[in-house]
Formats: sequence, structure tokens, C-alpha cells
Amino acid sequence: MYLCRVIGRVVATERYEGLEGVALQIVQPLDEDGNDLGGSQVAAAATSVISTGPGDFVTCVDGREAALVLPETYVPVDVAIIGFVEQATNRGALVRPAAEGA
Repeated sequence: MYLCRVIGRVVATERYEGLEGVALQIVQPLDEDGNDLGGSQVAAAATSVISTGPGDFVTCVDGREAALVLPETYVPVDVAIIGFVEQATNRGALVRPAAEGA
């Protein structure tokens, strides 16, 4: 499980069977200080209860776990959003993600 920042949404006109109604978002993994870590990824929202948009912190899982948390298990996804993060701290300091492109 790791911390990410949502940086965009994906609109798909065709979807793999089992991914109908699953929101897809672009996320940027973050390090413990809120700085970008690696490249951005497309993530599937595990549930419609998680309503996130650009700039929000989320927790993600990848690999097999990502496929297991979706309503239809074992669909071909690499990353899934499993939670909304209201606040994150590191060694007592508030973690604030860098603005996109900074």
C-alpha cells in the first residue's frame, strides 16, 4: 500500500468485461515527504464510495491485490485506489504533495 496524489481522470469508451462502472484515475505515487516518486499510473477506484479528484491524496495497492479489491475480481488492472487520505504526517510534519509540474 502506498500514498498517491490524483492528477487526472481517464475516460474509456471501451472497457474490459468486469470494469464497467469502475472509475479510472491517473495517480502520481509520492514518497514520505510528498514528493513525486516515479512515473504516473492509471488506477481503478475500488468502490464508488471513494469519490476523489485531482489534487486528492489516496492510498493505492498494486499487483494481485489491485485485481482482488475491485467488485469483479481478477480483472486486468495493475493499480487500485482503496482509500481517501484526509491528512498525512511524517515525523510530526504535515505532508503536502508538490503541485503538479513543480
